[in-house]
Amino acid sequence: MEVKIGIAKTHKYAMSECGDSVEVAERPRGGISAILADGQGSGKAAKLTSSMVVNKAAALIAEGARDGAVARAVHDYLYTMKDGKVSSTLTVLSVDLETETVLFSRNSNCPVIIKNIYHTDVYEQEINSIGVHKRMKPLMHQLPLETGMILVSYSDGIQAAGRKRGKTMDFNYLLKIIEENEPGDASFIAEAILEYALQLDDYRPGDDMTVVVMGITDSENVHKIHRMSVNFPC
Repeated sequence: MEVKIGIAKTHKYAMSECGDSVEVAERPRGGISAILADGQGSGKAAKLTSSMVVNKAAALIAEGARDGAVARAVHDYLYTMKDGKVSSTLTVLSVDLETETVLFSRNSNCPVIIKNIYHTDVYEQEINSIGVHKRMKPLMHQLPLETGMILVSYSDGIQAAGRKRGKTMDFNYLLKIIEENEPGDASFIAEAILEYALQLDDYRPGDDMTVVVMGITDSENVHKIHRMSVNFPC
């Protein structure tokens, strides 16, 4: 079994920095987590917030903290550091080899989409962001780990794409991209969703946009070599 992670992101039009941050953390008892945060606002201030959130979450995961505890601890940290005046979304997608499960922790107005070999489920229950409300709990969900699964999450720049131009994102088209591709196509799925959102915004994104995709495939890697490829435009 092998985990493929695809990430595609871009910044708001006329901004030099993307206010979204993504981090990947290895789990000490086996597995991997992808962490997505969208800091309040845009530009440098939002970037500082989201970077602080994902770095704190990654450190806690590396120390062995459970995903739900990670979300609560990061919320408390952000609430304390910013005096409850700055919010951030936080979504953690995880493959936990110790429990042989896939799980996610979500504090975001954007859904988590999970496709398996039988059907596609959309988890979009209302949940608060972190950092502002004194009492906060994440939305958690856990499923048996199986090959063929695809997990997708994104920031609200994807969800709001086209609105400022009188267009509406066709969520069914987004699902079609996911359903017509395989777990090994994680990078392609992320890039295709981002490309669709950019088209809706006439390639002048109205907000920071990030897509994170995690696919579970059969492994052909007999030597269990870990690989990561990054493209970072400067």
